[in-house]
Amino acid sequence: MNSSAEQVETPRAVSVTSSDDELTVQFSDGRTISVPLSWYPRLEHATSEERRDWELIAHGTGIHWPAVDEDISVDSLLRGLPSNESQASLRRWLAGRER
Repeated sequence: MNSSAEQVETPRAVSVTSSDDELTVQFSDGRTISVPLSWYPRLEHATSEERRDWELIAHGTGIHWPAVDEDISVDSLLRGLPSNESQASLRRWLAGRER
């Protein structure tokens, strides 16, 4: 018996928007996913201007926000996984922003 696994290509991010409480990503396959901004505390604490300053990385398999040093993978978004940054790391980052 000869069988082959169908290869499924992971969609890539093409556009990102955010509000005060939601992050929305559009993908190359036509899907749009919105998740609570609270899933990504650095983005939640960012200004709207900082959230608008994003860039696609690794050919759209990730999104990077340089002003807050946040990276989110498309895979994590598709799997519904929030940030796994530790509270200690987040506290250090927030303390650095207050200076």
